[in-house]
Amino acid sequence: MRIDILTIFPEIFDGPFSQSMLKRAQEKKIVELHIHNIRDYSTDKQKSVDDYAFGGGAGMVMMIQPIEDLILKLKSERSYDEILYMTPDAKVWNQQSANHLSMSDNLIILCGHYKGVDQRIRDHYITREISIGDYVLTGGELAAAVIVDSVVRLIPGVLSDETSALTDSHQDGLLSPPVYTRPANHNGWTVPEILLSGNTRKVEEWREEKALERTQKIRPDLLEK
Repeated sequence: MRIDILTIFPEIFDGPFSQSMLKRAQEKKIVELHIHNIRDYSTDKQKSVDDYAFGGGAGMVMMIQPIEDLILKLKSERSYDEILYMTPDAKVWNQQSANHLSMSDNLIILCGHYKGVDQRIRDHYITREISIGDYVLTGGELAAAVIVDSVVRLIPGVLSDETSALTDSHQDGLLSPPVYTRPANHNGWTVPEILLSGNTRKVEEWREEKALERTQKIRPDLLEK
């Protein structure tokens, strides 16, 4: 998979993309992550990428020209499954969306800033708009990193145990059950006996029951869906 990220703050990605699973995925050539500075494509003498909004009001708007030129350049080099735009005024990201995008070959992610991008970019180039929650961040970079992480970890070969992702929260519409490891007794706090029984069927039944209980308590809205 190749992911091209369009941003005005490329350095933000140095940390999350150079550590842990995402670092290993790149080293194993499973994924290519390319960061593009939108300012490099501005034709403005000062390399400006934003301007005042028509109609007035507070805040600046990211201009069409540099974003369009960068998108067209990338599209001239290869085809893309999706061009994503990170914005709080969109449908909220979920596990099913991550599952779907993990089967893509090439993705573009546009990181918004200020009051957002000129609507014409959204109307004519963006194929999918994504929010990671009902709140506002300074820019789309952190949200883009979340999307990349949630998608890349699902690609075969990235996780050491590929079945692990299948039992994550939200994969089956429920939250995950509690998990425990050694020691079995710590300061009198003990692990449920069923998990020590070796009875695989009973363990799975316990996990399903606890997943349902936890979802009912913390996220009953998931059960309503």
